[in-house]
Amino acid sequence: MKTKSDNRPIGIFDSGIGGLTVASAIAKRMPNEQIIYFGDTAHLPYGDKSPDAIRTYSAGIFEFLKSKNCKAVVIACNTASAVATTTVRALAGKDILVINVIDPTSRYVASKFSKGKIGVIATKATVNSRIYAKRIEKRNENLKVTMLATPLLVSMIEEGFFNNNISQAIIDSYLSKSNLKDIDGLILGCTHFPLIKNEVQKYYKSHTEVIDSTEIVAEHTHHVLEKHGLLNQKSGGVHHFYVSDITPSFDASTKLFFGKKLKLEKKNLWV
Repeated sequence: MKTKSDNRPIGIFDSGIGGLTVASAIAKRMPNEQIIYFGDTAHLPYGDKSPDAIRTYSAGIFEFLKSKNCKAVVIACNTASAVATTTVRALAGKDILVINVIDPTSRYVASKFSKGKIGVIATKATVNSRIYAKRIEKRNENLKVTMLATPLLVSMIEEGFFNNNISQAIIDSYLSKSNLKDIDGLILGCTHFPLIKNEVQKYYKSHTEVIDSTEIVAEHTHHVLEKHGLLNQKSGGVHHFYVSDITPSFDASTKLFFGKKLKLEKKNLWV
């Protein structure tokens, strides 16, 4: 019996280039798949934008990815996942699969930890939504979830400013807050944060598990595509990376996020 193959691309979007951490994990997990990535660098960061603005930006990006014939769209942004998943799914209907980064991570944590206290560091919008607390505590009533907004970290990482004494001091200052005391696990609730995972782990040493959602999301995406018979069984096409604005720092930082230098194409959807 011939295995069904779907060579349409996977669309991935984020408020900036932090979602390239998810794109990289998906590319490694599914090397046959073509990726169309959109980073909304003109509106970075989403974390301090209104919910209405985030939904408007996300809807515009989805329509762009739809025009590229994407079979699935991964919302590789915790803030957009928290605020705009319902909006994007309404636009997608039954034609395009929509995957966010919060649901698979919440399921992982709820099953991995039988009880205890879980911390989350994220943007203000993600924290204000309390989405991780709602999702995890609903699945496991023996877990308590505490969330902390860390607004300086996204801009710091986008500028390539980490793995030094100053960034470690900023990270340590956030992690020392009282509501993150005595946690059993810490969710990196922003797709930029895998790049500071080592610094976060340095603070906790081996006492606390630091949870990076990128591989969890990549595995979940593979599972969903396989379940719906949408995997590409043949060699994939060329990846394309779009941003709504280009700065030298974004261009130079792509290697940090994706593992190799990428060619970014400017595409402003709001002109």
